[in-house]
Amino acid sequence: MGGSEEISITLIEEGRDCDAPKGSGGDGGATSAQTVGNIVISILGTGVLGLPYAFRFAGWLSGSIVVTIVGIVIYYCMMLLIQCRKKVEQENSSIRCYTLGDLGAAAFGTWGRYVTEFLVFISYAGGSVASLLFVGHNLSSLFTFHHRPIPASAFVFLILLPVQVALSFIRSLSVLAPFSAFADVCLVLAIAIVLSEDVRQLRVNNSNYHDHGGALAFRGFWGSSSAAGVATFCYDGFGMTLALESSMAERRRFPWVLFQALFGVTSAYIFFGAFGYLAFVDDTRDVITLNLSDAWPATVVKVGLCIAIALSLPTTLRPINEIIETKMEASRWFHKLCIGSPSKNRAGLQAVRLLVIVILAIVATSVPGFTEIISFTGGTVCALLSFVLPAMFHLKLMGLSLTLWQRVVDYIVLCIGFLFTGYSTYATISGQAMGS
Repeated sequence: MGGSEEISITLIEEGRDCDAPKGSGGDGGATSAQTVGNIVISILGTGVLGLPYAFRFAGWLSGSIVVTIVGIVIYYCMMLLIQCRKKVEQENSSIRCYTLGDLGAAAFGTWGRYVTEFLVFISYAGGSVASLLFVGHNLSSLFTFHHRPIPASAFVFLILLPVQVALSFIRSLSVLAPFSAFADVCLVLAIAIVLSEDVRQLRVNNSNYHDHGGALAFRGFWGSSSAAGVATFCYDGFGMTLALESSMAERRRFPWVLFQALFGVTSAYIFFGAFGYLAFVDDTRDVITLNLSDAWPATVVKVGLCIAIALSLPTTLRPINEIIETKMEASRWFHKLCIGSPSKNRAGLQAVRLLVIVILAIVATSVPGFTEIISFTGGTVCALLSFVLPAMFHLKLMGLSLTLWQRVVDYIVLCIGFLFTGYSTYATISGQAMGS
């Protein structure tokens, strides 16, 4: 996952301190160019490194079509959230919706907030598990013991877990911000190295065409559906749509700004996924960096990316911790347990943070692979967040003001989201998911 969590939280905190009037002006002062950059940075994450493997199961043309469709629907659903927020704030000027949870509460009350925050919680947990897996598998490919690869689980428990425990004591977002920036830089460098390796490999394939299996344009429905899960996961910055829109100085320009950013990101996803698959065909690994050669530039990028992701993981975990800690601080039993002692309060919250890290590490060593977890998370939780909830919010909050055509489209998106979630769950249970 990318730096979306840090940007989202920062914008929300800035927005709550502003009393800017509603209308075309926003709560913040971000320009269109800055907002495009923020959207791209928030969406671009380690999930992109699993796209070539997803294209391997879908086919290069089918995968490209799937990513395009997902990008279009994501844009539509993001705009639904903006419309819902405007409707709520027009009807009640005292209500400000900064998060998906706020919008869930406005649409369906307390249970709407709980369901929305639960899905946000699970989506970030899935992203954190994917990050742990990514680091574990990449380190396993670099280091051996008695000429045998060290298991990824060993790196998760012996290196990543102690590091995350130590970093969990850091609560300042400003201290963690440089780590997220470093992770973004390393990710861009990794993508550049992978693309250069793709070009080199494509030349090898062309010179040995008869000795190398050809890439397929289509590889069936099941592979395309799994690829759609990976693609949905790759747009994980969806949850901070409201915060980004509110950060703009000219909010009326947000739809065009969002379109530009998503067009660029979607094009990059198609290019990266298709080229990765065309280069390595059936040898494409679940994490494309594992296909890189043993040359020192590739090794440096792998190590740098692993370090950056490990150091930025607390930023990914921050929304999870905030949801849990907010609920704990609002509960009576927690206050009775702490007996009004600030030190006991901090100790209790820290203990929960440590427990979350341990649980995620255990889960990371239990799932089959990197692309499998992002495909499942994207096809279930992310699909509910990105497709189902926006359509439900829109139908509920806009009410009779919607035209028949708008209702039809919303119901289509709603049905697709539920069917997608149901299929992804079934595919995982029945063993039809990628790599099963």
